Amino acid sequence: MIGHPAYRRLVRASAWYDLVVTIGFATPWTYVLVHDLLHRVTEHFGLGTVPPVEPMQILFANLMGSVVVVWSLLRLLRTSALHGLYDGIARVLFTLWQTYALYHGVTAVLWLFIVVEMVFGVAQLLPWLSRRTCLATG
Repeated sequence: MIGHPAYRRLVRASAWYDLVVTIGFATPWTYVLVHDLLHRVTEHFGLGTVPPVEPMQILFANLMGSVVVVWSLLRLLRTSALHGLYDGIARVLFTLWQTYALYHGVTAVLWLFIVVEMVFGVAQLLPWLSRRTCLATG
């Protein structure tokens, strides 16, 4: 399954998702717009609150956004199965940290991101785990 074209399409789909979701975090100007949107959504649906924008928050959002945008472009322009493995591992980490933040009172809007992270993470890691199991038993 790892060498199958469907797996490469999955890696590209996860890259497109990341690019669309995080490009707004990549600059201070776009982050303020994303923050405002998140604030409005959480307020409208009663999902908690988003803290006010602060320079340190903007810095970390921009760092994360920049790295994820570059990582997304790499997966789109040089798609490989190995990128799917690493992306799956990163998604497990993102899921852990988002769940940790949720546990500590961050807005419930994070559930939307957690679900997507988990789905893409499992989908990209299962073929690698199956491959390992096949090699160990075969």
